[in-house]
Amino acid sequence: MAFAVLIIALLIGMPIAFAIVATLGYFMATGDFPYHLRIVATEMFKGVNSYPLLAIPLFILAGELMNESGITSRIIAFANVLVGRLKGGLALVNIWASVIFAGLSGSAVADTSALGRVFIPEMEKHGYSRAYAAALTAASSVIGPIIPPSIPVIIYALTVTGVSVPALFMAGVVPGILLAIFLSFYVMATVKIDRGTEAEVLSQGKPARAALLGGIIPLMMPIFVVGSILLGVVTPTEAAAFAVAFALVVGVVLYREIKLSALPRVFANAMRDSSVIMVIISAVAAANWLLTYNRVPNDLTTWVLSNVDSQFTFLIAIILLFLFVGLFLEGIAAMLVLVPILHPIAVSLGVDPTHFGIVVIFNLMIGLITPPLGLCLFVAEGIANVGMVKLTRAIIPFFFVEVLVLLIITFVPETVLALPRLLGY
Repeated sequence: MAFAVLIIALLIGMPIAFAIVATLGYFMATGDFPYHLRIVATEMFKGVNSYPLLAIPLFILAGELMNESGITSRIIAFANVLVGRLKGGLALVNIWASVIFAGLSGSAVADTSALGRVFIPEMEKHGYSRAYAAALTAASSVIGPIIPPSIPVIIYALTVTGVSVPALFMAGVVPGILLAIFLSFYVMATVKIDRGTEAEVLSQGKPARAALLGGIIPLMMPIFVVGSILLGVVTPTEAAAFAVAFALVVGVVLYREIKLSALPRVFANAMRDSSVIMVIISAVAAANWLLTYNRVPNDLTTWVLSNVDSQFTFLIAIILLFLFVGLFLEGIAAMLVLVPILHPIAVSLGVDPTHFGIVVIFNLMIGLITPPLGLCLFVAEGIANVGMVKLTRAIIPFFFVEVLVLLIITFVPETVLALPRLLGY
């Protein structure tokens, strides 16, 4: 009945966090527990009563400030200088602008929203179909949560497994770049538009030198943030606070594009987005307590170890499971529910915890572009207004490109682990 309550709550459109709380409430009210619903409230509070979790709202605020500071046009101009004159130049600028933007927001949805408003109409003007432009924007936005700094990585490391944040940050660099390269090769191999100057309009007539210099300041934020964590100077939470200060100085003092009157709106947007994530974390923390109390992780671990005898079989099962779950659950919620159960099994089978973390995050981020509940798909469709059917058809090839990269990073662990090991993690 508890499972039925969860399914019914999701089917009627209840947010995942509240659906979990409703299920827990039903289970505790009808179960044989001495304190009933008070346990749910206590465990929910304990789930977010953590100093390291302050990094999440701070990184979200930093991303909002950087978006408001007018860096999007500078990033596009910078990427245009690098790849704009190649075949399919505008599409390539779209992809590599996402790579740069990934180091600022750490959010695929923010990437889709900020870049989509520029690229979708411009790509249509230069001969691309509107559906193709929207699909490429959504597909390339998956890079956002993989390249550091990344909000899903912080949540994974701090609330799920205790894996090193710097190690996971570094482990995401190569997979993110690899995804951009594969998407670029696919675009260059299939696009029928061959205009070497199609992206020049986006540089707003700026010379190459000016465009490159304009991209330096935005690039400094991820370098300072990730570098300070790697050097052990600051914790991830302190680095997030530094990112906020950096974004404020850039937006208010250097670029002067953030008006003081706009700050309350920016802070309110950051608080709203942070509260959604925090409510999910608290609800899932209570659910994980209940699962642990009933020894579900132990029983599942025992069953898997007695029936799965190889890493290969386990990893294939993980890929299929998370791709399926990503169709229906938001990535962070799915990660918080499933990883505490699956992580010990992966370790027992000899899978490196850092490698497993990136595989899981990459897997679930693909879910952001798959119907029926892919958030990036909805954002892109909201900008393009082409209809979900057309957009889904257009994104299918990009989906298979991303699954190919997922298979590579899953079964060639060095693509994930080489950089962290080189840096001593």
